[in-house]
Amino acid sequence: MAQLHDLAATEQAAAVRQREVSPVELVDHYLDRIGALDADLGAFITVTAEAARGQAKEAERAVRAGAELPPLHGVPIAIKDLNLTAGVRTTMGSAAFADFVPPVDDYVVAKLRAAGTISLGKTNTPEMGLPCYTEPKVAPPARCAWDLGRYAGGSSGGAAAAVAGGLLPFAQGSDGGGSIRIPASINGLFGVKPSRGLVSPGPVRADVSGLSTDGPIARTVRDAAALLDAMAGVMPGDLFTAPGLPAGERYVDHVDREPGRLRIGRYLAPVVADVEVHPEVRAAWEDASELLASLGHEVVDAVPPVGPEHVPAFEVIWAVAACGYPIDPALEGELLPLTRYLRARGGAVSGAEYLAARAQLQLAAWAGLAAARSYDVLLSPTLSMPPRPLGWFHEEGEGEPDFERQKRYAAYTAVYNVTGQPAVSVPLYWTGGAEPGLPIGSMLVGRHGAEATLLSLSAQLEAARPWRERHPTLW
Repeated sequence: MAQLHDLAATEQAAAVRQREVSPVELVDHYLDRIGALDADLGAFITVTAEAARGQAKEAERAVRAGAELPPLHGVPIAIKDLNLTAGVRTTMGSAAFADFVPPVDDYVVAKLRAAGTISLGKTNTPEMGLPCYTEPKVAPPARCAWDLGRYAGGSSGGAAAAVAGGLLPFAQGSDGGGSIRIPASINGLFGVKPSRGLVSPGPVRADVSGLSTDGPIARTVRDAAALLDAMAGVMPGDLFTAPGLPAGERYVDHVDREPGRLRIGRYLAPVVADVEVHPEVRAAWEDASELLASLGHEVVDAVPPVGPEHVPAFEVIWAVAACGYPIDPALEGELLPLTRYLRARGGAVSGAEYLAARAQLQLAAWAGLAAARSYDVLLSPTLSMPPRPLGWFHEEGEGEPDFERQKRYAAYTAVYNVTGQPAVSVPLYWTGGAEPGLPIGSMLVGRHGAEATLLSLSAQLEAARPWRERHPTLW
């Protein structure tokens, strides 16, 4: 018999509406799984069991009263520990913020609550979201659900581990250089980085570069689309905007629409120079290309929209972003070596150098967007290697050597944080050979504001190559 966590999030929402399951049952089921499995997965930093049960009882009363229910009423979720949650500890994955309790919610947190979801707590994230793996001081490392000896990725590593392990039906993540797509790829999930400006970053996020955005991590395309519907929307004061959908349309509606015949440009060369692409990654990319062609799409070779010459400018922006968190000088020693390295590097950048780097990336983005106009969608790997073993990023040393290893591993994703285009990681391939059973995602990239196209195409791929019933052993 199927268990509650076998249901997709949208199925859970439907079951709540039909009174086949109650929000209390859902919350209790997932809290029980967190209690049983999270010591192995490292998915959560903070679990808010008491608050979640209280919200679930309120949600159940609304069902019994016959009230008008929001679309995701009673469905459990959790919030990444980089996002502000009023009255709930928010550590930013750092010992320097171990006791920080914000007075306000991020807009996306409020939107998810308004959509009816019930947060079970805060998911694990690396310090300040800077690395592409999740190993903070304030919590154990987030581990790949398919192999607990490997990293879950980052910076939304806890969110992805929770969904892949059946501790949540879906989760909110954020992505400044691949932080949704990377852990989605590692954990065999579907992850969406929306267009710049589609989801409000307010009210207090200090990222003026526009690299980072919130987005969904889910087991199914439909769940991700429903979560994107809940997250999307411009708020007063936002620096960037995206077109979104016409009035009355929802992203979840596009899951049931055929994408039509698309022109898809594929490339394998990583944007970071001198990176070797693992044979299993190449095989996954070829497999995705063949599947897309078999579905009637025109698949042609393309070149990356942004070249390696722009990587140093991105590093400048990333290092300065590490300085965006105000820290008591007395607590600087609590920071991890990688964070100290990036903050020292960012602190040495002058205002003029920062503006020059931003201008270079803006020009690169415009050129890349122009070059991609002849394609409806771009296809590349999400990562250059299969999931990495615990400790791998530190094997050549901490700080700068760690950062260089991350560049070699996550050599594809950050391009689309620069261009602002929507991008997804689709779980179409699992490894064989010497390291069998590890997920490898393929990245699909759309035109700015074309989330609907990516969701329609991804749903077509999901129907052709279903992945929902593929589960890790601990499921």
